[in-house]
Amino acid sequence: MAALGANLAQFTVYSNGTVVGYSELENGDAPMGVTFGAFKPSDEYNIIRHECLTNHLNQSALKLSVRTNAGLVIPCAGVSILDYSAEAGSELIELNVLGIPHKIYSELFPEHVASYNQQFH
Repeated sequence: MAALGANLAQFTVYSNGTVVGYSELENGDAPMGVTFGAFKPSDEYNIIRHECLTNHLNQSALKLSVRTNAGLVIPCAGVSILDYSAEAGSELIELNVLGIPHKIYSELFPEHVASYNQQFH
């Protein structure tokens, strides 16, 4: 399998095929296949914003997906946008991508894997 685009700086977030924002997915938990980061909304985010503000438990109806710069959908168990901007008084919105298979996670987020492994050396 060719590299999926390691060291990408930007990932695109879709809801029902519409671009709703972007993230660098700068943080992660490698053993769990989880990555997360600040979410930067596009203008179309307003279509789903209310749901992201009020429903943090099940956003499956939004059909969220995340793609690499190369346009590849990241396979995962789930994606969520946690919007706390109303209560935090700022643009505090986080994107979470859960359950990414290990091989793909290692290719997309080698820095997360290296950071985790560093704990044991």
